[in-house]
Amino acid sequence: MTGVDVLLLALGAVAVGSGVLVVSTRHLVRAGLYLVVCLGAVAGMYLVLTAELVAWVQVLIYVGAVVVLLLFAVMLTRAPIGASDDLDRPGWPAALIGGGVGLGLAALLIDAYRWTKVELPEAGTAERIGEQVFASWVLPFEVLSILLLSALVGAIVLSRPDIGRTPASGDQPAERAGSGGEGGAR
Repeated sequence: MTGVDVLLLALGAVAVGSGVLVVSTRHLVRAGLYLVVCLGAVAGMYLVLTAELVAWVQVLIYVGAVVVLLLFAVMLTRAPIGASDDLDRPGWPAALIGGGVGLGLAALLIDAYRWTKVELPEAGTAERIGEQVFASWVLPFEVLSILLLSALVGAIVLSRPDIGRTPASGDQPAERAGSGGEGGAR
């Protein structure tokens, strides 16, 4: 076992451990921070595997953008930030399903490869990845950006209780209320 193997195992343990903390914590903001640790460990694994471009894309896109979007959505919707008792459900069904899926995938991989050595393709370059992203994968890339933008707009709309509400008969818009400025009381 080489030092690279040990480093990959350590980063994998950090990623799995923080992933378990993401789904098991009762604090929403802490779950977002554990997600940062998990995605950072995955980026570290990419660095160990000499996929530097993928590692930095992981950091910029997932750690930088998606987690910040998640935390902004939590803050804008005024969700409870502390421990939530209403989210306290039994965890054994999820653990049973997750364990079963994990064992099934492990059995599938062991059956498919049977401990044989797999030939790896030649290492990719940033130029080849750029050609693939902007030639073959441009539509899914744009659909994902629209999805993330609509999630942010939806969070803003949900956080504003005054949007879509019709004013009552006694309510006046702020411009006509006479609260300072040129249109004030005379």
